[in-house]
Amino acid sequence: MKLLAGLGNPGRNYEGTRHNVGFDVLEILVRRCGSPVRRPRFQGETAQVSIRGCQALLLWPLTWMNLSGASVLAARDFYKIDPADILVICDDFQLPTDTIRLRASGSGGGQNGLADILARLGTNAIPRLRVGIGPVAAGWKTADFVLGRFSKAERTAVDVLLERAADAAEEWVTLGIEAAMNRYN
Repeated sequence: MKLLAGLGNPGRNYEGTRHNVGFDVLEILVRRCGSPVRRPRFQGETAQVSIRGCQALLLWPLTWMNLSGASVLAARDFYKIDPADILVICDDFQLPTDTIRLRASGSGGGQNGLADILARLGTNAIPRLRVGIGPVAAGWKTADFVLGRFSKAERTAVDVLLERAADAAEEWVTLGIEAAMNRYN
């Protein structure tokens, strides 16, 4: 079983914001998998899916972005999932909006939800898929920027980027982090 945790903030106020691209990527995966039933579990919502014949659990933590680790930890412990079989999908304001980046391990890199997951799971060896939402526009505070919505001019490019991120997540599930990194980084 693979676990894909898409990060975001719960509630309608945050739908479509830059900070919720992790949730958006999971929405694409759910659509591609025939829209399976979602269940409230692990302080979030889950959907069990088959991605190219491989079993995966999609997890939307509903703990608020900066506390995502509690939800991921609960799912990991219940299913006894190895850290290498967890993919965290999150925004990165330091990457340009046309960029995704996969890594097998590393620090939170300023992404507080990812940092909380790493701290609670006690390892930096958690694969992650960062979706570029930056750079922060001139004159914006970082928090306001990430909680803002994409402009109409950005939306078409962002939709393409999110589909590409979903493709990369599928590749990670079926072929592993190295193959996904080689193809999508």
